[in-house]
Amino acid sequence: MRQETLEIQDQSDKQPLVIWVIFFATIISFMGLGLVDPILPAIAKQLNATPSQVSLLFSSYNLITGVAMLITGVVSSRVGVKWTLLTGILLIIVFSALAGSSNAISQIVGFRGGWGLGNSLFIATALSAIVGLSIGGTAKAIILYEAAIGLGISVGPLLGGELGSISWRGPFYGVSVLMVIAFFALLIKMPQVPKPKVKSSILDPIKALKYPGLFRLGLTAFLYNIGFFTLMAYSPFVMNLDEHGLGYVFLGWGLCLAITSVFVAPKIQARFGTVKSMCAMLVLFALTLLSMGIWTDHAIVVIIAVIVAGLFLGTNNTLITTAVMQVAPVERATASAAYSFVRFIGGAFGPWLANKLAETYSPHVPFVTGAIFVLFAMLVVAFGRKHLAHVDTASH
Repeated sequence: MRQETLEIQDQSDKQPLVIWVIFFATIISFMGLGLVDPILPAIAKQLNATPSQVSLLFSSYNLITGVAMLITGVVSSRVGVKWTLLTGILLIIVFSALAGSSNAISQIVGFRGGWGLGNSLFIATALSAIVGLSIGGTAKAIILYEAAIGLGISVGPLLGGELGSISWRGPFYGVSVLMVIAFFALLIKMPQVPKPKVKSSILDPIKALKYPGLFRLGLTAFLYNIGFFTLMAYSPFVMNLDEHGLGYVFLGWGLCLAITSVFVAPKIQARFGTVKSMCAMLVLFALTLLSMGIWTDHAIVVIIAVIVAGLFLGTNNTLITTAVMQVAPVERATASAAYSFVRFIGGAFGPWLANKLAETYSPHVPFVTGAIFVLFAMLVVAFGRKHLAHVDTASH
C-alpha cells in the first residue's frame, strides 16, 4: 500500500513534455531582459544619449507590455494558447533584430515597445498555460514559472556581457536567434490546447481589479517595481564596470533570484504565511536600496547590494505571483493580465524616474526614492491583510 502511494506521488511529480517546452521558452524570453542590462552604459556612450534617454528602453518595453496585457486574454481565447505564444515569440524575434539594427536611441526605444507587445502575449499566456497544464497544483506550477524567470534573468546578463563586449548590438541579435529556437520548439512540440468556452473581453482584466485582494497585489507590484527597475536600469551607471563586469554582477543577482524563488519562498510562506513573508521581503529590499543610496560612491557596496537584492526579489516574486493566482474568483489568465497591467506600468515609470532624479539632483537620490516606494508597497500589503488572508488557505 505504501509503495503504491509512493508510486502515485512520483507520477504526480512528473510534468508533461509541453510544460518543459514552455519552461524552456520562458527562460529564453526572460533572457531578453537581462541581456540588455550590461550594455546600457555602452549604448549611452556610443549613441551620445543620456542615462534617462537610455532608461526609456525599459520604459517603452514595460509600458507596452502592461497595456497589451489587456488584450492577451482576448487574443488567446480566440486563436488559442499555442498560437498566442507563437505570435508573441515572432514579434520578439522581429523587433529585437530591428533594435539591433538601429542607429539612434529613439529607434531602439520604439522597437523595444514592439518587443514589449510580443512579450506581453507570451508571458501572460505562458503563466496561465503552465498553471493549467502542469501536474501537482498551482503552487508547484508557479515555482516552475518563477524558476524559468530566474534562470533566464541570471543567464541573460552573462550572455549579454559577452556579446556586448563585441558590440552593443550583439545582445539584441542574440535574443532574436534564441527566440527562433524557442519558436520552433513550441511549434513542433506543443499540442493544441482547447480554447476556453467563453471568449474574453478587453474589459475583463479591468473588471477583475474590483476585487480588493487583486487590486492590492497589483498596487503593491506597481510600487515595488519602481524600486526593482531603479536597481535594474540605474545601478549599471554607478558600478563603474565594463560589459563583462556588469554581466557577472547581474548573473549573481539572477542566481540569487532563481534559488530563492524555487527553494526559499515556499518554505517561508508555509512557516510565516503570505502577508508576513511579503512584508518582510519588501522591508529587506527597501533597506538594500537605502544602503545603495547612502554608499552610492562606493562601487563595491552597490555591487554587493545588487546581488543580495536578488534574494529578496526572488522570494517576493514567487509569493506575490502565487497569491495573484488564488486571490480573486476569476480565470487565472484574467487575474494574471490584470495584475501584470498594473505592475508593468510601475516598471515603465521607475527606470525613467531614477535616471532623471540622478541627472537633476544627485546619484544618491534614485536609490533612496526607490526605497521609499518599496516601503509604501509593504504598507499596502500590511494594511490589506484581511483581503489576502484566504490565500494561505487556498495554497494548502
